[in-house]
Amino acid sequence: MSGKSSSGVSRRKFLMGAGTSGAIALAGCTKNPAAGGGSGGGGGDGGGLSGSISISGSSTVFPLAQAIQEEFNKEYEDVSIPIKSTGSGGGFANHFCPGKTDFNNASRPIREEEVAACENNDITPVELQVATDAVTVVVNNNNDFVDCMTVDELKQIWQGGSDKVTNWSDVNSDWPDEKIQLYGPTEASGTLDYMHEAVVGEDNEHRMDHQASEKDQNIINGVKDSKFALGYLGFSYYSESTDEVKALGIDNGNGCVKPSLETAKSGEYKPLSRPLFTYPAQSALSEDHVAEFAKFWVESTTSKELVANRVGYVPLDDSQKEEQMNTLEEAIEKANGN
Repeated sequence: MSGKSSSGVSRRKFLMGAGTSGAIALAGCTKNPAAGGGSGGGGGDGGGLSGSISISGSSTVFPLAQAIQEEFNKEYEDVSIPIKSTGSGGGFANHFCPGKTDFNNASRPIREEEVAACENNDITPVELQVATDAVTVVVNNNNDFVDCMTVDELKQIWQGGSDKVTNWSDVNSDWPDEKIQLYGPTEASGTLDYMHEAVVGEDNEHRMDHQASEKDQNIINGVKDSKFALGYLGFSYYSESTDEVKALGIDNGNGCVKPSLETAKSGEYKPLSRPLFTYPAQSALSEDHVAEFAKFWVESTTSKELVANRVGYVPLDDSQKEEQMNTLEEAIEKANGN
């Protein structure tokens, strides 16, 4: 049985870049009896591996996971890999930590309370960085009054509470006295979590009166249809829609910087460049087909063709890939009782 997704990953437009920051690992010795379904060494024509690998989590990481799945299935066609786009937090809470999936993708690091929830079910998440993203703020193509926004202006727009802004002119008197129509991710999204922490601030409330969706194309469509709309989403989805919406530059105090793979890689695009992760359950790595898929993904993290050109994220460099592979191999050894 083939694990190929029915909706393939479309090719991205005019992308370049490679490399990004490293990551840490969460490792342990507990077993997860619920995850890691399928046989790890059964016959089949696809390289001698068969079984099923279930993946939940981030909509931002979803297109990268799809691309990895498609490439893996070219070699191992008898491994089925269903992928659910649930949001980072929704994946941890509803699928991964309860032991229903083998991997959870995330556009932010796992939280302490999520680690504890997993451990309550004898699941040890293993943190693997797989790419870097540039969270992209978009406006309508007919928006002729803003091309760049300061971090403080972005904070004012997305900060909640009783004094939240309503109109563009509430933020900047040079902007029109028109209502801001907001589009963005849901509360289950790691992208919203990242915007909350990096821009709005953990001590402040992220407003939730926007049109929220886990489908990033809905954010693009909403902004595309209104001159006074604003939204944010992962760079990969914006890169497919550069003719439909306009990306704003962000001024963090050192001048305006546009989102791109190069500015995310260099760290210039602050504070909206961020690492992307996948988390296999350590016990699932005792299955040969799961371990092989995890190693295949880590080996692919330096691929400019796949990560950058095809999907639209910044690949790891060789030293960062080696760090992630060391983390993974240690987890595989623990999963096998070594």
